[in-house]
Amino acid sequence: MLYTLNELIADRKINPIDGSYTNRLLDEGEDTILRKVGEEAVEVILAAKSQGDQRLIEEASDLIYHLLVLLASRDLSLADIETELTYRHTEA
Repeated sequence: MLYTLNELIADRKINPIDGSYTNRLLDEGEDTILRKVGEEAVEVILAAKSQGDQRLIEEASDLIYHLLVLLASRDLSLADIETELTYRHTEA
């Protein structure tokens, strides 16, 4: 599902759709996207501390989505992250 979401975000960047939240984030720019990443990171922490596992899953999902939008805004992708993680694993 992560690669499907990554591809959908990349497609929205190339083929915008009116009313798309992803397109709104991309149109508003990096500062907006970074603000959302920060907000979601804080919400992940709060959920982990006191809101239960389901809430943590929901907030982690939001954080991952916003990270993927940030990557797309820079013409990066989940594959770039996978490459870095693979490199780190082989160097360990």
